[in-house]
Amino acid sequence: MKLRLDLKLSQKLIMTPQLQQAIKLLQLSRLELQQSLSQHLMENPLLDELQAEVEEGETGQAEDKAEEAPVATGQDQPEEGGTPEERGSPEEFTASGWEEYFGSDRRAGASEYPSSGQDEFPSYEQTVAKPTSLEEHLLWQLSLSGLPDRAKTLGRLIIGNLDDDGYLRIPLSEVVAGTDFTEADAESVLRDIHTFDPTGVGARDLSECLLLQLGHLGRNLIGSLGARPGALKGSVVEGVILHHLKDLEKKQYPKIAKALNVTVEEVFQATKVIENLEPKPGRPFTNTQNYVIVPDVFVVKNEGEWVVLLNDEGLPRMRISPYYKQVMASSQGGTPETKAYMDEKLRAAQWVIRSIEQRNKTILKVVSSIVKFQEQFFDHGVQYLKPLVLKQVAEDIGMHESTISRVTANKYMYCPQGMLELKFFFNAGLQHADQPSDMHSSVSVREMIRKMVGEEDAKRPLKDEEIAARLRTHQVLIARRTVAKYRAEENIPSASQRKRFF
Repeated sequence: MKLRLDLKLSQKLIMTPQLQQAIKLLQLSRLELQQSLSQHLMENPLLDELQAEVEEGETGQAEDKAEEAPVATGQDQPEEGGTPEERGSPEEFTASGWEEYFGSDRRAGASEYPSSGQDEFPSYEQTVAKPTSLEEHLLWQLSLSGLPDRAKTLGRLIIGNLDDDGYLRIPLSEVVAGTDFTEADAESVLRDIHTFDPTGVGARDLSECLLLQLGHLGRNLIGSLGARPGALKGSVVEGVILHHLKDLEKKQYPKIAKALNVTVEEVFQATKVIENLEPKPGRPFTNTQNYVIVPDVFVVKNEGEWVVLLNDEGLPRMRISPYYKQVMASSQGGTPETKAYMDEKLRAAQWVIRSIEQRNKTILKVVSSIVKFQEQFFDHGVQYLKPLVLKQVAEDIGMHESTISRVTANKYMYCPQGMLELKFFFNAGLQHADQPSDMHSSVSVREMIRKMVGEEDAKRPLKDEEIAARLRTHQVLIARRTVAKYRAEENIPSASQRKRFF
């Protein structure tokens, strides 16, 4: 065997740490980008926030002007203000006036009369209003219930195990596990909680929740088979709730009427009562907090053309610190270890700034290409949205599809059509009947289905085959199973579930 030394040339794509960082910054959302840039500002001393420096410079200039301004003497003042002794000199005002003006900042014992100190003011958390939660509402009622302390302790334990809808989803045996309470004690306290507001709270299933609400009605609305007022015992409504909720969901009214030995009209009337009940008692206490989305770009029309504007509001504008520039330029740069550290941080800072600039340019290119493909959508609305895939944008701006995917991830655009995610513009297409080369956007087809369902007759809802036939009259070639798929994605019930008999 012979040993040899050969030279070989080859090309490899190596993901350097800097390139990985640039790719990571490209796919970050706006909030994640803010956090990442703040982290870089904290870790790298050579990075500086430009906006903060400008504000400090303006403040310093204002202070310099104030120092250079001449101090007005008594002779320079108008006579109607009185003599300098009457007005008081600046030194006299500093000694007594400022202390009196900021009296609220005095420490204990330094004041001749009581004053509100800064520490006595309520905190920000105490002044922020927040809605009452279901747990707080129930605990307030428990405290006023007049139950013994032991029962209140068990009541707090039960209330703490209720979910957001107001249901007790776990068995009572698990509630009292590890305590000295019995299931009978828990059952007794739970019955007391059932009387709390909102009605139906503490139920263990839907049937019990609806029956608790029926128990609070003042009269027997339907049925009189031995029913006692206020409980609807033996009524048609109770029979439907106890045994036929699944049939009611499927609108099988004749089946329910036959099982309960009543007329279909009585079942209709019972259904009206059930529809007025609340299946989720905790719904009014659910926190429906809206989250604010800050757009990454704005699309506006200027002189008849759509223009893409980058939203850099709130993002730190970074630069290399002038102080460290001066230190590194001077001959007194410190030890070799210090110089090496400064060089490393300088390269990192330059790369971050360059990556942010490249990220902004890439976003503008991608969004401008989207606007070019979807110009009809911006002019006329969602019905003019065209099918679009990542490959078309990638070929238009000369980038890879993976780059387009990273740019459009978790980023939003604000335009006359509203706040839209960039992924919204990429959708599949359906063939046009007259022009096979032309395609309909799946988003616009979903909008057409939603509009048809909204305008249909509730007593004769459109079936999937009928919707597909109507879409064909609008030159959209679509199969029935595709209509069913789009309807399910839009959370539209089937025709049998949408049907109304009254």
